[in-house]
Amino acid sequence: MRALWGGMIALTGLAVVAMAGPSADAYDADGRAHLEAALKRLPNTGKAKNIILFIGDGMGINSVTAGRIFAGQQRGGNGVTYDLAFEKLPYTGFSRTHSTDQYVTDSANGISAITTGVKTINGAIGVDASVKRETCGKAPKAAIPTIFEEAKRRGLSAGVVTTSGVTDATPAGAYGHTPERSWRADSDLPPEAVEHGCIDLARQLVDAPAEIRMDVVLGGDRYEFLPAGGEPTGVRRDGRDLTKAWLSQSPRATYVETDAALVAIDPAKTDHLLGLFATGDLPSPVDAEYHKNVPSLSDMTRKAIEVLKRNPKGFILMVESASIDKWHHRNNAYRALTDVDELSKAVAVAAEMTGDSDTLIIVTADHSHGLTLSAGSAIGEPVLGLAQSDGVLKRDRLGNPYTILSYATGPGEGGGEDHPLLDEKMVLDPNFKQQALIPMNSAQHAGEDVPVYARGPQAYLISGSFESTYLYQVMRHALQGESGKCRHRRCR
Repeated sequence: MRALWGGMIALTGLAVVAMAGPSADAYDADGRAHLEAALKRLPNTGKAKNIILFIGDGMGINSVTAGRIFAGQQRGGNGVTYDLAFEKLPYTGFSRTHSTDQYVTDSANGISAITTGVKTINGAIGVDASVKRETCGKAPKAAIPTIFEEAKRRGLSAGVVTTSGVTDATPAGAYGHTPERSWRADSDLPPEAVEHGCIDLARQLVDAPAEIRMDVVLGGDRYEFLPAGGEPTGVRRDGRDLTKAWLSQSPRATYVETDAALVAIDPAKTDHLLGLFATGDLPSPVDAEYHKNVPSLSDMTRKAIEVLKRNPKGFILMVESASIDKWHHRNNAYRALTDVDELSKAVAVAAEMTGDSDTLIIVTADHSHGLTLSAGSAIGEPVLGLAQSDGVLKRDRLGNPYTILSYATGPGEGGGEDHPLLDEKMVLDPNFKQQALIPMNSAQHAGEDVPVYARGPQAYLISGSFESTYLYQVMRHALQGESGKCRHRRCR
């Protein structure tokens, strides 16, 4: 058992002495334990019955590090010796996330590279790079099948779970094909797109042929599925209620809008589950007032697996903690790191419900964010607080205190000649925006490689540095097995 300082709380860190750091013996024991585990590890070269792809949207390596410390401190420890659930997975690598047109990707290309094996332009989903953003043109002919659609054709079930709207870029990467990620409802389509046959993402999700249609979809975006002026109202101009269209596709189809209704779902009587728990993105669990009646990421993950695993042929599932990215854009590290922890909890649920003998679990990010964990603060100080050591604040060259965490870009506040001096109470407030170097209304993504964690069949192939498109190849290979052959035309 490992223990943390601060009452010697039993968590997953090294045995340390309060405010002194790990001892040499503790480091040695920990290193030996890791070595012994690695020496016993044998690669699983078998076929995967199930695949679960976790996406921490915007979760770069600094988000993982800061998220680990934050989660550990929330549990009473020092933070640095804590392990997030996905950090315990045995295989790791680094994914290069650029798009075909920019050094730094957006979520649309970011997820498309992973689900199709082909990179595209920023803003496009499920199509090759021949498309032009915001122009339909010949985009329908540029569509590329996703690993989810290919799995469905093999007879597997497929699902998507997200804390964003289900037509947002990342979840749409499982089922969508569009040159413009913002075409989420038909009211978003310009005349040119309608003329050339482009279809909004909500309709693509519901009206897809049964052979490739998702079986479980849980998240937000109720407005995109309901007609404008209806009761309840939405934004669709075609007058359709797509939630009713979903229900009409199977006698065992179900639609829910609350956490209680989700919990009440009987998987044995459900094969087609749509849950829309907000009009747009789901609220942060930090905001209890707004999060009531909204299921957690773990709750949605659990129910999705319960429904999908009824298929004896297996399933493929995407689980996205979208809110990491949403709150990074606002420079709100408190909520962003809370959602790193939420992702960790969901991974733990999936690991508990599946076995590493037949289920490939991959945890990664579509891109990074410009979050920085700077030097200057002693271990044990709140990671969201001001940089300090032995109770003495660190100061910048202007003589002002500064936060341990900061951003390269965004709407961050505090510090500098034009801002009030920061204090610890101010920066530990959940609503505080961490300082940003370049002032912008919304923080920009960052372009460094992102970590990948994996376990299960073919997980040993996750190693080294590779293009994000490689993850598609690993998943497809895992579904085929060592001697399997891809049956789709694109794989021949």
